[in-house]
Amino acid sequence: MLKFALAGNPNCGKTTLFNVLTGSTAHVGNWPGVTVDKKEGTYKKLNVPVSVVDLPGIYSLSPYTPEEVVSRNFILDEKPDCVINVIDATNLERNLYLTTQLMEIDVPVVVALNMMDAVQRRGEKIDAAKLEEKLGMPVAEISALKGQGIRALMERAYRAAKQKRAGRTVLAETPLAHVIDDVRIALDGKETENALFHAVKLAEGDELEVKMHPDEMKMVAGFKKQAGKELFGGDFEALIADARYKYITSNFSAVVERTKRAEKMTKSEKADRVLTHRIWGIPIFLVILFGLFHLTFGEDFLYLNAIAKLFTGGAGFAQDVDAGGEVLNAFVKVFYSSAGISTPGAILFNLTGFVCDQIGGGIAAGLENAGAAAWAQGLVNEGIWAGLSGVLSFVPQILFLFLLISILEDSGYMARVAFILDRAFRKFGLSGRAFIPMIMGFGCSVPAAINTRTLADEKERVMTNRVIPFFTCGAKAPILAAVCGAVASQYTSVNADLLVFALYVFGMAMAVISVAVMRQTTMRGEAAPFIMELPDYHLPQFRSLMVHLWDKLKHYIKKAFTIIVASAIVIWFLSNFNWSWQMVGIEESILYSIGSFVQWVCTPMGFGLQLGTFGWVFVVAAVTGLIAKENVIATFYVLVPAIGAVLPGWDDGESGIGAVVALMQSTGITWQALIAFTVFNMLTIPCFAAAATVRGETPKGKFKWTVAFWMLTSYLTATAVYLVLTWWWTVFIVAALAAGFIGFIILRNRGAIVCKKKEKGAVSK
Repeated sequence: MLKFALAGNPNCGKTTLFNVLTGSTAHVGNWPGVTVDKKEGTYKKLNVPVSVVDLPGIYSLSPYTPEEVVSRNFILDEKPDCVINVIDATNLERNLYLTTQLMEIDVPVVVALNMMDAVQRRGEKIDAAKLEEKLGMPVAEISALKGQGIRALMERAYRAAKQKRAGRTVLAETPLAHVIDDVRIALDGKETENALFHAVKLAEGDELEVKMHPDEMKMVAGFKKQAGKELFGGDFEALIADARYKYITSNFSAVVERTKRAEKMTKSEKADRVLTHRIWGIPIFLVILFGLFHLTFGEDFLYLNAIAKLFTGGAGFAQDVDAGGEVLNAFVKVFYSSAGISTPGAILFNLTGFVCDQIGGGIAAGLENAGAAAWAQGLVNEGIWAGLSGVLSFVPQILFLFLLISILEDSGYMARVAFILDRAFRKFGLSGRAFIPMIMGFGCSVPAAINTRTLADEKERVMTNRVIPFFTCGAKAPILAAVCGAVASQYTSVNADLLVFALYVFGMAMAVISVAVMRQTTMRGEAAPFIMELPDYHLPQFRSLMVHLWDKLKHYIKKAFTIIVASAIVIWFLSNFNWSWQMVGIEESILYSIGSFVQWVCTPMGFGLQLGTFGWVFVVAAVTGLIAKENVIATFYVLVPAIGAVLPGWDDGESGIGAVVALMQSTGITWQALIAFTVFNMLTIPCFAAAATVRGETPKGKFKWTVAFWMLTSYLTATAVYLVLTWWWTVFIVAALAAGFIGFIILRNRGAIVCKKKEKGAVSK
């Protein structure tokens, strides 16, 4: 099977092309760094199947970042039959810098001019035939987003793969041509593959090449000693980079024809004047973020009912509707309730809850009519189905939130968010690049942690991995939705969407605060430079969005019917059997004894001993959440019937929120303690899968401190939240303790600076 590699700059459309070629479910994000490892698929529309590998986005083949090492090593060591160099045609000259390096490798290369539709919209023209002539390599015009020119590209790549190609360099007219040629000849004598490429990299002083070819490096060192400072002050790397850009400008500028229309400010540039504004950029982002949560978790669509109340003397237009019949009334409440017209996310949640409620009723009736044993009915109804329905009822709502976030990613807006947050993050010792994996944490912490490989600084990688769980993932979203919905249903002055938004922002704020503290204590250092190209805005590709959602749905369903079902069965068993393996009531069960034993630990957070007999339910839910965060709500569903609480039906409240309402009524937990419980689950150890991924991305010996950081931060923060919300005056105590801690850090750092100055003074003497 032939093997083709896709190589190109970040944001050039490689992964979009990869998905078009292979039908892959690889995530497509319109920002740099989304691909941190190679992905492989198969293209089946040629005479023979072709393996297609999507390499990380890179700007050069110099090993400055992990993704550059991955791409470089794959091309050199794996020897693909052809490299498809994907180029953003709207930024031709900058993208060609990588092309001039690929030219130096003895591998067939085909240049794919991507985004040609955007070039035409700008009023520009690119002479592909002239570009092909000057490059000496095939050039194909495509639009990966619209699927145009794909077949022609692959046919040209297939033909190119059948022919051998010798590398050539654009540095032939530079002062370094002589030494590069001498080194190449020496490497050829040793039968080194891709000798020209290695010779150029040795001239640059590439660290990897110096270690691999020490003898040939002596030739470069001798030339540098002879040339002295006459050539770029002896900085050959800068000389080569300058020569490449000069060659590109002088030889390829003519292939681009710009009209007067192209000289005008583009729509993306006009939008950026507002969306990336120095002052208003972050507030606009927060407003957009709140809009996402309102459309997902709100009950009064666009606050139409609240607005109507202003003009109707407080009456509004929302009222209870009697459609006739219990089932029909419940179905009407999917779209409309006393709170007003439901938002799209609420409609999906209500509809799924309604369906789950009907299925659950059917299962219960079927088991009863079949004469199933009491324990079997309890296992299926109160164990398996209760746990499943508790998770499944939230899936469409969470997928809707994923859809909205994906639209922001694919449109190009999230790249702007990383840019505007760089200014804020840099003050706390973190670059805007770190925000990219963090924002991915809103979807899932696993790929977010993997994405930290794009961060060059080890300390920045460790800090980012530690705070990624603070960006509430989709698995934690049901906890927020259920708790905030329950609080809003019991206290009508509270809006569920506002509360969810506040908790999401609180998690982000805790991430920034934690990074600031780490930078001043255990992780001292400066933020790495952050250079990023802002892609043009464009409409997201419907197919890519659906592929992404389908991937998430499969993940949820797989987890629901494996981990969640298994956990629900275990919880049901432990709550219905004693240590002698006899079926008993909840107060004699194994779970009761274990939960009651450790309940005291959570007392400072508001859901411990003060809740009495059944307060341990929240402790157990938090522990099962360590396996998978969806287990928290699933545990509630399993234990609500076990402790004798009444789970509201559709006439009294939504199914997901109803479990929390039932626990509020049966345990006496306060809304303040519920918020603290939510905060603890947001900040504590993530699920096992995410924790294992972070462990793999963390230097040896550091993971145990990361676990300690999660536990300590979540415990202290949840305690502070409970105290401040319950007794407002404790905010002064919390503030005083925080001020004392900050003062200690400042004095400690000043002492360290003084010691360093004394040491330097002693050395100088």
